[in-house]
Amino acid sequence: MSATRINIKNKRAYFDYEIIEKYVAGIQLSGTEIKSIRAGRAGVVDSYCYFVRGELWVKGINISEYFYGTFNNHMPTRERKLLLNKKELYKLERKTKESGLTIIPLRMFVNDRGFAKLEIGLAKGKKQHDKRETLKAKDSKRELDRVKKSF
Repeated sequence: MSATRINIKNKRAYFDYEIIEKYVAGIQLSGTEIKSIRAGRAGVVDSYCYFVRGELWVKGINISEYFYGTFNNHMPTRERKLLLNKKELYKLERKTKESGLTIIPLRMFVNDRGFAKLEIGLAKGKKQHDKRETLKAKDSKRELDRVKKSF
């Protein structure tokens, strides 16, 4: 395993959503996709998850084509199936239908065994004033850290 750890984050998710629960799901990949992920050429911003016949799919993840790939290269923005156990799938589907929550990808990483995983979050959308409060809290924390550093 290489010394560099792959950790592709969705920074927008924490700004736009309030994360209630987190899950780690496997991703069903094909061909050269894992090589592109290991090269760090993937993005999870503006992606979301949805259910089709009891299966969880993710749409909007961009895994760039592998540079050394041939005509067998993958489609960069295709929909990919997420792998969770039945209990987790049932729980997520029930919560999204009942309470209007959504499922969004938070980060993509490669685990110790070399498998690509996607951390997903059950989330509730923030209102505009909540976003402003988040920015205020972040600014005040940054200012406090500056003051602490000067002493």
